[in-house]
Amino acid sequence: MTDDNATASPASHWKRRAKTAPIPRDQAARQGEITRLAFLLLGRERAIEFLNTDHTTLGGRPLALATASAEGHASVEAELGRMTCRPAEPGGEGQAGPE
Repeated sequence: MTDDNATASPASHWKRRAKTAPIPRDQAARQGEITRLAFLLLGRERAIEFLNTDHTTLGGRPLALATASAEGHASVEAELGRMTCRPAEPGGEGQAGPE
């Protein structure tokens, strides 16, 4: 059962692809930076969960907020810092690390 018109080809695949515009370069850069930082500080699974789950303190999904604006990126970066850094110990230098 062969039909020459029904045969898929690479050319027809690309013609059927939805025409969507890529995200702007600055948004892509912020998205990549916050994802990389979250993976570094939290590990893969915790980072994915954090970035894609609504966060009450931030007022939304951290990945969307960080991608949308420089201010959103800064607030998500600060929250990652609060989540992963311990306060300085009295008489000590303080410690940084995952929870």
